[in-house]
Amino acid sequence: MDEIKMMPPELNLRVLPRTVQQEAVDKLRLAIFSGVFEPGSRLIESNLCLRLGISRPSLREALRSLAAERLIDIVPNRGPSIPALTWEEVTAIYEARELLEVEAVGRCAERISNEQLDALEKSLSAFEAAALSNDGLARITTAADFYSIILANCGNPILEEIHRGLVARISLFRSRSMSLKGRAMSSLTEMREIYEAIAAHDEKAARKASRKHVLKAMAAAKKSMPPPD
Repeated sequence: MDEIKMMPPELNLRVLPRTVQQEAVDKLRLAIFSGVFEPGSRLIESNLCLRLGISRPSLREALRSLAAERLIDIVPNRGPSIPALTWEEVTAIYEARELLEVEAVGRCAERISNEQLDALEKSLSAFEAAALSNDGLARITTAADFYSIILANCGNPILEEIHRGLVARISLFRSRSMSLKGRAMSSLTEMREIYEAIAAHDEKAARKASRKHVLKAMAAAKKSMPPPD
């Protein structure tokens, strides 16, 4: 009896245009980073649909994506809200950030190519321009770009993947701390120290500079929060 070969189903590889849902995710994420919604405040779906100009199903998909990033909470029978993080939660996130970034920066100092070092320098220059401006969102995005290059060149894709899970919350704290007077310029000085250590391929100095930056960022983030009860 002849063997019947099963043909694999045809796979549609067509790339679809940017979706309404993804656009809504990006807009809401930027609104959260910008402080449009206060910590602890509820998000009214009808109002969001009106402001975004999208349907409720599209909004709910967007909210689920933001919940996965831990930028909002979705509680049954209560709806979505902006989390009001405790100092203990903030500390835990920054401790994780310290472990990941110090290791990534040290490894990057040993591995980064000249081409990627140029890209890192350009991202630092972009952050400097943002720090000198009044553009809070540019400060957040350019700082994230600086670290994404470091993580991409640390030689450990799992470390990069784990850090990516914290990026949204790190950016949220960064937006709050950068609102403090002088913090953006202090961050620039600290990030320049990291860059110079990486450029010198000095793994020990890079780790030291990274740890200093994260600890100062954590202190600034806590200063920007309301005092604990």
